[in-house]
Amino acid sequence: MTQNRPWVPYLLILPSVAFLALLFIVPLVQTIWLAISDNGVPSLANAQRMVNDINFGRSVQNTFLLTAVVVPVQLAIALAMGTMVAKIAGGRETILWIWTIPLAISDLAAGLVWLSILQNTGYFNSLLFGFGLIERQTSWLSYQTPVALFIAIAIAEIWRGTAIVMVIIVAGLNQVPKEFKEAAEIFGAGPWTRFWRITLPLIRPALQSALILRTVLAFEVFAVVYALGGRNFPVLVGEAYTWQNQNQNYGVAAAYAVLIMVISLAATLVYLKVIKVDPERLP
Repeated sequence: MTQNRPWVPYLLILPSVAFLALLFIVPLVQTIWLAISDNGVPSLANAQRMVNDINFGRSVQNTFLLTAVVVPVQLAIALAMGTMVAKIAGGRETILWIWTIPLAISDLAAGLVWLSILQNTGYFNSLLFGFGLIERQTSWLSYQTPVALFIAIAIAEIWRGTAIVMVIIVAGLNQVPKEFKEAAEIFGAGPWTRFWRITLPLIRPALQSALILRTVLAFEVFAVVYALGGRNFPVLVGEAYTWQNQNQNYGVAAAYAVLIMVISLAATLVYLKVIKVDPERLP
């Protein structure tokens, strides 16, 4: 049918292409041009202002450190949760529904929830004071306690974002044939051997997708950090927000956005290179 009308497939994908061009490609090109131009002339002035920003080094360090801590912990927790769910016969849907509740909460709302827990007059201090572990209110989210602030942000981000990793992992575990595990049990393979030799290799596509998605989102973290630490814990997206809304300098804000995009693309390429997926194993 389409042999006589070869233009039909192109006509069918035209709405999608137009949608992507209008809402993604055009803003992307505009942002890149805004970052590499100054008064309509190609220039690296915005990049120089960004690099010379007093919070640039700290924002890069904090973003990478937060990503390096949060993503592996989330992956480990998601693997444990997914493995437990796979072994549950009844009530699996209810447990998954409870565990995915954080997905229904916005980033800012999650940050405010943890702020109510960890602020000076929050529930955590009240609990410690009630048990006699502290004599007075302790500040956990101050610039004077950077380690506690980092741990608080990491815990909040782990709580908020682990569910999406778990959903992807569970989907991957559902693709593992039971015959492989049964054969391994017959030949005397233990639980850890079955996990490392059978489960992990077979869910490699899910692991790759989960790592790419969660790493990109970790580099874009903002609302949770802003709610808990504000300017006391600068991150890349937070600096872009500051330059755009407070400093009214859209060029430097665009430079931060382009930097985040480049870092995310680089991380994606690393995952695609390191975690190689065999096309024959894809469902």
